Amino acid sequence: MLAYGRMPGARPASSLTDVPGFRVGHATDSRGLTGCTVVLCGDGAVPGIDVRGLAAGLRDTGPCEPAHLVPVVHALLLSGGSAYGLDAAAGVMAFLEQQRIGFRLRDAIVPIVPAAILFDLSAGSPRARPTPAMARRACRAASSRRVLQGNVGAGTGASVGKMHGLRRAMKSGLGSASLRSGALVVGALAVVNAWGDVIDPRTGSIVAGLRDRPDGSGLPGTTRELLRAAPPFHPGAGAPAPGRAPGRGGATPPPSTTLGVVATNARLTKVEATSVAKAAQVACARCIAPVWTRFDGDVVFCLSRGRVRADALVVGALATEAMQEAILRAALLARGVAGLPAARDLDRRAAP
Repeated sequence: MLAYGRMPGARPASSLTDVPGFRVGHATDSRGLTGCTVVLCGDGAVPGIDVRGLAAGLRDTGPCEPAHLVPVVHALLLSGGSAYGLDAAAGVMAFLEQQRIGFRLRDAIVPIVPAAILFDLSAGSPRARPTPAMARRACRAASSRRVLQGNVGAGTGASVGKMHGLRRAMKSGLGSASLRSGALVVGALAVVNAWGDVIDPRTGSIVAGLRDRPDGSGLPGTTRELLRAAPPFHPGAGAPAPGRAPGRGGATPPPSTTLGVVATNARLTKVEATSVAKAAQVACARCIAPVWTRFDGDVVFCLSRGRVRADALVVGALATEAMQEAILRAALLARGVAGLPAARDLDRRAAP
C-alpha cells in the first residue's frame, strides 16, 4: 500500500516491531470499548515528541524534550479512557520496576513512561477506562512479533468522522507498518480517533469518516460539509461555559485524537528524534482531513534505539511513509461495532 516509487531502495515490512529492541503489547476491553497499548524500549530509547492537536492529554512527556536531564525513556503508553487513562501508566512503571528497568538514582529505580490518551468514553461504556492492572497485562503481553492491529489496545474504541457526533461516525482502530532501507529500519504505529475523515492520499478518496446519515454509507466529506453548511462551531462568538465546547444547540463535539509512535534503529539525538516526530506529522496531514483541530489531541512520539548511522532527514522521510501506511491500516483493518460501521462494511466511497 505504500508509495514505494517515491522512496528508492525502501522495502516494506510489517510493523513497528520490525525495529530491533522494541516490543508492543495490548490490553483490550471489547465490551467497554477501550484499551491501552504499550511500547517497551528495553533499557531505554532516545525520545522526541511533536504535539499538534489542541486537546492533548499527556503524562510525563518532559523527558522527550531535548533539554531535559533524563536521556532516555523506557516505555510509552497509549491509552483510551480520556484523562482517566493516564493513571494506567502507573501499571507500566510497576512492571518495569519489577524488571529493574528505569532511571537509577542511588538505590531507587524510576522507569520513565510518557503517556498519551484519547477520548473513547462515548464509543462504549463511559465507566470503562484502562487501569494500571490493564497496563500491566499489556506489558506482559508485549512481544517482538508482528503488532496486532484493528480493534485492539488503545484503538478499541477509536472512531472517525465526528462532526455530527457518533451517530454518523465510523469505526477506526490501530495500525502499524515499517520500512527498511539497507540496515536502517523505521516503524510506525498509529491510533486513529480523529474528528475528521481518513483519506487515501494516493487516490483522494475517503476511507472512513462522516456518513451522510446514521443508516447511510455515503461519505460526503467533513471538510466539504464544513464549507458547504453553516459552521457548527463559532470560535469568535465568545467563550463556552466551563467544561463545554461551543457547538450547535449547545452540543459538545466529541473530543478526538490521533496518537502516533515512530521507532527506529538509527542513532539519533533528542533534537533529531524530535525532527523525525515532526516529519511524521506530515502523514497525518496527508491522511486526515481536517487535521489537528481544537477537538483533537494529536501527538507523535519518536523513539531511537540502535547504532545505525543515518541522516535524520532520511529517517524522517521513511517515518512519514510508514506513518501514512499505519494510519490507513488503522481504518482499513478496523471492525464495525454496534452503530459504528467500519470501512470494510461500506459498499461505496466518496471523494472529499
